[in-house]
Amino acid sequence: MQIEVETFTVNKRFPLTISRGTTAKTTNVWVKISHDGMEGWGEASPFGVGTSPQSTEIIKNALLQVVPSLQKFSPLQRQAIEVILNKSRIPSSAKAALDVAVHDWLGKRVGLPLWQLWGLERNSIVPTSVTIGINSPEGARARARDWLQFTDVRVFKVKLGSPDGIAADRKMLLAVREETPDRELYVDANGGWSLENAVQMCNWLADLGIKYVEQPLQKGQEDRLVHLKKQTSLPIFVDESCFTSSDIPKLANYVDGINIKLMKSGGLTEAMRMVHTARAHGLQVMLGCYSDSTLANTAALQLSPVADYLDLDSHLNLIDDPFTGAILQEGRVLPNDLPGLGVQRSASGA
Repeated sequence: MQIEVETFTVNKRFPLTISRGTTAKTTNVWVKISHDGMEGWGEASPFGVGTSPQSTEIIKNALLQVVPSLQKFSPLQRQAIEVILNKSRIPSSAKAALDVAVHDWLGKRVGLPLWQLWGLERNSIVPTSVTIGINSPEGARARARDWLQFTDVRVFKVKLGSPDGIAADRKMLLAVREETPDRELYVDANGGWSLENAVQMCNWLADLGIKYVEQPLQKGQEDRLVHLKKQTSLPIFVDESCFTSSDIPKLANYVDGINIKLMKSGGLTEAMRMVHTARAHGLQVMLGCYSDSTLANTAALQLSPVADYLDLDSHLNLIDDPFTGAILQEGRVLPNDLPGLGVQRSASGA
């Protein structure tokens, strides 16, 4: 099979601020696999968690290094390809782009969308949350109004963990609640709280009826989750603390759910393993994203019928998305009926 690697830059309509910083644009990597007259597509987007950030340059260089060892295979040889990718120890986002491209090719080969090939039910897909980044109370209100004008939002995910402390977090969340009294709210702290602040905030959020809190403590502080779990009734999800299925067993007694992202897991193959591992441990499942375009988010959507929560909104905040695929309908982002991922170039191109 022939493999092409190129980059493209996407710009956010509204910059997103979380506890670790602000992002206004990203340069992502597009992988194309060609074999027997068909082409499969995948995407890698940069992200940084802990001490091992995956930059665009690192991702692209890793892909270019591993491509020669993959060209002798057919996309039908998924097991052999995965062995090579695991041995090469390339960044998870680079692995995700290749794995997704192989899946896209396979779906096109049999003429079915992946969700249908896997026997999943599209009508089981829940509404996606849309994100409000850390902001002033008035800025958060304005962002909520922007989302409501743009689409039929059913759920908001509010980023907390402000560098100004939990008092600022509370003011911002209350402003969003006042602006969106009939919408469901989730909270993601991106590891921005200490254990003491997490206990205070989780109990306060539970009293407000917030559905769950995501990543209350910083990656590397997983041993403190047991203490947090004992002191709050609010469901706890982990994101930065959980990359692959091997992370789940050691977290299972201290959390209620995991956030699976293709860039962390290394693609759809491992994401499916994570779903099964989480269910075996009695955990709920969320599918999330980084600064992904429609390409990566439509790939994640193929698995969305098995998720309890969805946070696949990054492509909705882009002004120059080079792809089309996912369908926005009544607050839900849905995969279409086209084979494979169902992703095509947009009219404006990359």
